[in-house]
Amino acid sequence: MPRSSVERMSSTLAYGTWPSPISAALVASSSPRVDGARFVGDDIWWGQSVPDEGGRMTVRSRRRGTLLPAPWNVGSRVHEYGGGAWTAADDARLFFVEKTDQCVWEHALGGSARRLTAAGRGERFGGLNWQHGRLLAVRESPAADGRVAHDIVEILTGASPAVVRLASGSDFVAHPALSPDGQRLAWIAWNHPDMPWDRALLRVGRIEAHGVVDAVTVAGGQSSPVQPMWVDPDALLYADDVTGRWNLWRAQVSADLEQRPVAPADADTGGAIWVLGTRWFQPVSGGRIAAVRTDGGDRLIVIDELTGAASDLPVDVTANASIEDARGSRILVTGSGLSAPPGVWLIDADDPGAAERVAGGSPAWGPEWTPRPRTVSFAGPHGPVHAFDYPPTHPEVTAPEGERPPYLVFVHGGPTSHTAAAASAKIAYFTSRGIGVLDVNYGGSTGYGRAYRERLRGQWGVVDVDDVAAAAAGLAAEGRADAARLAVEGGSAGGWTVLSALTDTDVFAAGISRYGVGDARALATDTHDFESHYLDGLIGPLPEAEAVYLARSPLSHPERFRVPVLLLQGADDPVVPPSQAEAIRAALADSGIPHAYVLYEGESHGFRRTETTIDVLRTELAFLGTVFGFTPADVPPLPLS
Repeated sequence: MPRSSVERMSSTLAYGTWPSPISAALVASSSPRVDGARFVGDDIWWGQSVPDEGGRMTVRSRRRGTLLPAPWNVGSRVHEYGGGAWTAADDARLFFVEKTDQCVWEHALGGSARRLTAAGRGERFGGLNWQHGRLLAVRESPAADGRVAHDIVEILTGASPAVVRLASGSDFVAHPALSPDGQRLAWIAWNHPDMPWDRALLRVGRIEAHGVVDAVTVAGGQSSPVQPMWVDPDALLYADDVTGRWNLWRAQVSADLEQRPVAPADADTGGAIWVLGTRWFQPVSGGRIAAVRTDGGDRLIVIDELTGAASDLPVDVTANASIEDARGSRILVTGSGLSAPPGVWLIDADDPGAAERVAGGSPAWGPEWTPRPRTVSFAGPHGPVHAFDYPPTHPEVTAPEGERPPYLVFVHGGPTSHTAAAASAKIAYFTSRGIGVLDVNYGGSTGYGRAYRERLRGQWGVVDVDDVAAAAAGLAAEGRADAARLAVEGGSAGGWTVLSALTDTDVFAAGISRYGVGDARALATDTHDFESHYLDGLIGPLPEAEAVYLARSPLSHPERFRVPVLLLQGADDPVVPPSQAEAIRAALADSGIPHAYVLYEGESHGFRRTETTIDVLRTELAFLGTVFGFTPADVPPLPLS
């Protein structure tokens, strides 16, 4: 909206009715997803979604533009969440997983693409990484016993492509790393019922013609090592949380596995392996390491390995940071910042002040519309609860004296995940209209150490609910939010917390569940292999803990629903099937609770299409207006059943 249009309006308007230039369509187009970045010769490539083309993922070049035109769609489904769906060789060959067939393809610039792996076998590939002239990947394939097998493979890219298995023997594998001499392989492995952030192993073995032999465990067992990298033919750099924080370690593989810490800190360099492509550090020239250090928010640092001294890189990347690649002193980083949506940064460790934003979205509105997050902690029954407060923000309009704003309390998914303070088009969509947002890292979240993460162990549906309620109530007690107009929103595991908070607390006046879990037993039965034992640690193993599952599941207590609910669901969701949302809808209808249910055809676990993003935002805003009694400036009320 032009400035003059705003100035012609009253400068005092009720919260929720403020005019905003940030439309749902602008949100959908302003922040494409970024997926990895690589140096390719003297060029830079990165993965980027195309919102106007169904949200498909392509690979772009700084010099050549889009490398994969429609209908190519880059996307791995290993573990369902994918990651590492593309990589590149220095001779400008692109290797990628095509989402529709889950095969690995090779595309040489100026030529046509060719398939490197066979179709029709039910195999999936991810974690692609070009190392020392060889293409490594994680393969997921149906096993003879009906389960799913995972192994590390090399994909031969010559005249006769083939897939060679290198390492197996564990339920799950990740982060394959080839030694510089090509003689050894390092990787991360873990087994059911553990998740990789519970317990994992760093394994190393010698590569022979028939695969890896003489494999030994370098780290892990009771900790969660991640991302091994060879710094010479006999030395590994990796992250491990043996001290309670993910810190860097160095191991001499041939010297009785001698290990030593590298720059220990009360912060994390490392995180949960939900996807296969995240990298938290990279060696750079001069005996240095570029790394992400997380304590609530992300910081980019450079570590002098000899002295352990760490210095900050002055770059506005505070959330979802990944050190994607390094060449000499140059570093490629992806992430978001306080004033920057997701993008790719080029940083020179020798001249960090000259950092350059290479790619990413740019908002079509000025910085005066972007709220400045406030880092907050509230006392909860299980300890402090960490969150980020985004207050209503408008350059021209204020609320009437004495009115307190409605707030939307965000609950992230996972639940072993994390949110950090950063510019968000979705958050600005609400705050610019006079609706505050509180983004909560409840107990169980990463980014605060193992003890905070394990607060949720055996307590999912208790600690997360208590923490979210405590944070919302704490904000209202400070006088920053209207206690009568608090809504809670979350997706997937966050949707479970939303529904549980609505049935088990009286803090919230409304809830929005996106593909949320209503019946934990159904989730344990219906979900995919990667998370098939996740609930063993979050609630307890079945059938022994069945009574606990029943007691905590929102659908076990439909009579406790008392406030309006909005349900948003993808029709093709393999993680939380539509049956869960439909059961909740039926329970709400039977209890006479006002509600709305929207099913999005063609959407999976997480919404990707532009038209879906637009409709979701408008529907959420309309729902809040209906239940909180205000009329948004640009969205009609939402009828509730």
